[in-house]
Amino acid sequence: MKDKREIIIISVGGSLIFPEEIDVSWIKEFKKVVEKNLGKYRFVFICGGGKICRKYQNALREINPDAEDMDLDWLGIEVTKVNASLINKIFNKKVHEKIIDNPNRKINFRADILIAGGWKPGFSTDMDAILLAKNLKVKKVINFTNIDYVYDKDPRKYPEANPIKSTSWKDFRKILPKEWSPGLNSPFDPMAAKEAEKLGIEVAVLNGKNLVNFEDYLNKKHTIGTIIS
Repeated sequence: MKDKREIIIISVGGSLIFPEEIDVSWIKEFKKVVEKNLGKYRFVFICGGGKICRKYQNALREINPDAEDMDLDWLGIEVTKVNASLINKIFNKKVHEKIIDNPNRKINFRADILIAGGWKPGFSTDMDAILLAKNLKVKKVINFTNIDYVYDKDPRKYPEANPIKSTSWKDFRKILPKEWSPGLNSPFDPMAAKEAEKLGIEVAVLNGKNLVNFEDYLNKKHTIGTIIS
């Protein structure tokens, strides 16, 4: 019998899994919310690298200034796979049999949960999430970050920055960098934004720390976050 549960794809920022140390308390709460909602949804998690990824990349740059972008990218990808392996193992037998490392390959997804890490140089986990959405024919993606909203400029530098609650891809892309590079700290990968616009995929940027708000989103209640479509 065909599984009629909606598939929710979530790009989980590495800063949530490993801000300074592994955030065991957050992971435990995240697990509870996910398992509570398995009656209505199946979940796909694409795990990012976050701060620990950038620490590795910065160390490589310092030790070897001649390191190429591809070297930095591969290093970051390995970090995402470690994060993905941790999340994979906390859900035990509820997960797909293997961690996905190619979002374009055909996936026989029958389990409750599917886990993915990074793919290959030149592709961020944001892009992996969009490509998985295309592969699985999903039109909505959640991007878990550590902020409540995307702002029209960096609120850490500009106190007058305004939160964006809803916007089009055309307008959203104006505040993004033009290109993606390894370790880029941006609300969303600009190349993934371009692909999402082309495919007509809606992205909800939510603060992953606020798991009550995440559950409100799952229950289609008022949600704090930025919706891009």
